[in-house]
Amino acid sequence: MQRLPSWINRHLAALRALLVLTVITGVIYPLVATGVAQAVFHDGANGSIVHDKAGKDVGSALLGQSFTDADGAPVRKYFQSRPSAAGDGYDPTSTAASNLGPEDVLDVLPVPGAKDDEGAPDTGKQSLLTQVCARSKAVGELEGVSGARPYCTPDGVGAVLKVFPATGAPTRAVSVNQACPATPFITTYQGVKVECGKPGDDHATGRTVTVRGTTTAALVPPDAVTASGSGLDPDISPAYAELQAPRVARERGLGLDKVRALIERNTTGRGLGFMGEPAVNVLSLNLALDRL
Repeated sequence: MQRLPSWINRHLAALRALLVLTVITGVIYPLVATGVAQAVFHDGANGSIVHDKAGKDVGSALLGQSFTDADGAPVRKYFQSRPSAAGDGYDPTSTAASNLGPEDVLDVLPVPGAKDDEGAPDTGKQSLLTQVCARSKAVGELEGVSGARPYCTPDGVGAVLKVFPATGAPTRAVSVNQACPATPFITTYQGVKVECGKPGDDHATGRTVTVRGTTTAALVPPDAVTASGSGLDPDISPAYAELQAPRVARERGLGLDKVRALIERNTTGRGLGFMGEPAVNVLSLNLALDRL
């Protein structure tokens, strides 16, 4: 019997290995993994879908969502989620963080009449500090408390100066995040009058000075003003839920104690008793309110 050439034998052996591994890793393993997941973690394996009182799918316990109206304003009878940097907000196809760090304190002010590369009006770019300040101010107004926090101006931008020259005695100081004709958050810095920021001016040669101000502690908690790393966090802190409780109780005509009891029932503890922090699932909490 004539033997096949060695190169054909090698190709046949490779083909057999491909077919066997395809069956094992592409058919058997997925079926086993799916079967175990369905048997042991049925709810989680199917997306942890949450239903309303009519049985309609309204979201997932694992993914956050916004509770806003068509104009993007918060719906006052609902607890609000934390901010999201995923797409337009809580977009699973664009899960991401802002990648901005604590050194990001300088805004790019929009230039009136200017347009971007796509022909849209120039909107500038907010620093992480100004985003935090603006969110804190908005949350404070929504909840009826002070939104003030260190390093923020009363009008909700980062309290940052550019001082010239970079070394030595100042001769000029600019509140770079407050566009003219805004009134600077402080009038003078080391004896020099503080100017408002002029869009388009180059302040690169100045020394950056962040001003803490007189606010020692913020009433608005950190998770109300910062996005999560994934942009999809479904939870808020008990402190943020407690801040919102009086508004929700008032809007729904409920007793504050009843709303607080719902918060407690929808609060999960630390993983294994020591990992992470207690958290409140916003979707589950809002659904519990709607079921009352």
